[in-house]
Amino acid sequence: MTDTMSPAMQMLADMMEGGVVPRDNPREAILIHDEDLPHVELPDGSTLQLLQVDLNQNLWIVRNHFRPGFAIDTHYHTGPVFAVTESGEWFYKEYPDKVNKAGSYLYEPAHSVHTLTVADDAKEDAVVWFAVFGSNININDAGDVTSIIDARIVLTAYRGLCEAEGKRCDKVIVLGE
Repeated sequence: MTDTMSPAMQMLADMMEGGVVPRDNPREAILIHDEDLPHVELPDGSTLQLLQVDLNQNLWIVRNHFRPGFAIDTHYHTGPVFAVTESGEWFYKEYPDKVNKAGSYLYEPAHSVHTLTVADDAKEDAVVWFAVFGSNININDAGDVTSIIDARIVLTAYRGLCEAEGKRCDKVIVLGE
């Protein structure tokens, strides 16, 4: 065995001298408080708060307040959806016995067809956080596509609604723009 190292081993030793994970130029976490971004009103009286959009992955992360009696168009997503219910209750019309309550976590696999619903007699708004990958494909009773919503459309709509209400939305985390 020799006392000299190969150039590759010397480079590895030099890299490890400062640690394997470089700490120069660390990336900071981004914290958004509820009051940092507006909740904008949608035509049905519910509200939308856009937290983050990744246009490269077609991902959008939102917090919604759904009023009692709320129902969204029947739809499916081209990617998975993750949901956490903060307060209130809601369910899918197709699965009325599976009620999402405060603290519930829901995973929707891609192409799961459903109709989000809040009962007419609900005591409070359902407040739900969603991370949506892929496009939202709205369909009618015959199964025909009626509209498509994606991350760019959500971002454009949110910015437009904020502008119409005179609110700033510059703290939305936007990747890929």
